[in-house]
Amino acid sequence: METDVIAILGPQSSVVSHIVAHVANELRVPMLSFAATDPTLSSLQFPFFVRTTLSDLYQMTAVAEIIDFYEWKEVIAIYVDDDYGRNGVSALDDALAARRCRISYKAGIKSGPDVDRGEITNLLVNVAMMQSRIILVHAHSNSGFMIFKVAHYLGMMQEGYVWIATDWLSTVLDSTSLPSDTMDNLQGALVLRQHTPDTDRKKMFISKWNNLTGGSLGLNSYGLHAYDTVWLVAQAIDKFFSQGGVVSCTNYTSLHSDKAGGLNLDAMSIFDNGTLLLNNILRSDFVGLSGPLKLDSERSLFRPAYDIINVVGNGVRRVGYWSNYSGLSIVSPETLYANPPNRSSANQHLHTVIWPGETTSRPRGWVFPNNGKQLRIGVPIRASYREFVSPVKGTDLFKGFCVDVFVAAVNLLPYAVPYRFVPFGDGHKNPSYTEFVNLITTGVSTAF
Repeated sequence: METDVIAILGPQSSVVSHIVAHVANELRVPMLSFAATDPTLSSLQFPFFVRTTLSDLYQMTAVAEIIDFYEWKEVIAIYVDDDYGRNGVSALDDALAARRCRISYKAGIKSGPDVDRGEITNLLVNVAMMQSRIILVHAHSNSGFMIFKVAHYLGMMQEGYVWIATDWLSTVLDSTSLPSDTMDNLQGALVLRQHTPDTDRKKMFISKWNNLTGGSLGLNSYGLHAYDTVWLVAQAIDKFFSQGGVVSCTNYTSLHSDKAGGLNLDAMSIFDNGTLLLNNILRSDFVGLSGPLKLDSERSLFRPAYDIINVVGNGVRRVGYWSNYSGLSIVSPETLYANPPNRSSANQHLHTVIWPGETTSRPRGWVFPNNGKQLRIGVPIRASYREFVSPVKGTDLFKGFCVDVFVAAVNLLPYAVPYRFVPFGDGHKNPSYTEFVNLITTGVSTAF
């Protein structure tokens, strides 16, 4: 920033982007990030910040719609405890609440290159005791792979569990071939991947890329966005000069300080024509490798969409798409854009998923928790009308029409309700319901 910079590409980290965005604002230098997905990086707070990738606001909406599609109600969120992880899970919380679902448990793990297996083991042991079997992993690759490794070791990649990984996992899967033991740990997981259309131009570029790298490094969606971002800036600068724009900078006097240390803040300067270049960037509209490169009013990519992929065997299979235009579908978003948007529940579709445990049956999504608090159901021991409710002799069970209706209703719920029947009365005379209600009201008994 000491060399009269007029545009910034990157950084790749959401955490670092917050810091750089503040500097870019002060110096009026457009900052284009092709990898920072933190939804709190907004144009309202950072007017010179432009996102040329997809915000996690959309990714978490896609996750919430998948949860709703399968009629699950509770999710456990495991995330890396930094701006990227916390703000992403916060967006998921809001998206789920809008669909009358919720995160039942949040577990943050330390960020950084050193992953504590013991910490993750303790975390997953606690998760295994809970009711929900729907687990989201929103992390970085080092911690994410350790979570799946420990989950496999603990038997949590078996039938009944649902694992959903955000696009950190698809980025790695698209970039390199993973060893077979790592793939074994991921079997049955659902993964989000930023959608880029399968155009001839993209296929030709990937072919050239593979020739250049010898096939040792795959090209993921972030790589495609990075390539398009460079072209976007180049075209905006070309237009800037054709408009008579001049690269001139003014010293940023507010940063003068005797305590600056080695930062050399005095050398930093404001880009005088930064607003002109920014406006050219915002008006960009062309087709790149990642698809149409056009920015919306939030200075993010127009028409966000994701692939939904399923880890099976040594690779992945696509089971559908999510787009902000029409929701879940088995048809590519580009096909849907030609028709009016249809978000009706009847229009939401995904192909069959092979879940953990190699089953195609939709997991129920919950079990009776080992640490759950039981609901106490007060049951009268009556002397008359015993066909409605009566105790089963020699047990703590009850039978009868009312009991059958209650049990049938509980079994229809999409989540666990642990309960036990609490008898009230001696069986020789009908108990007083007034006395029963008084016991509940006064807190003597929690039965009802």
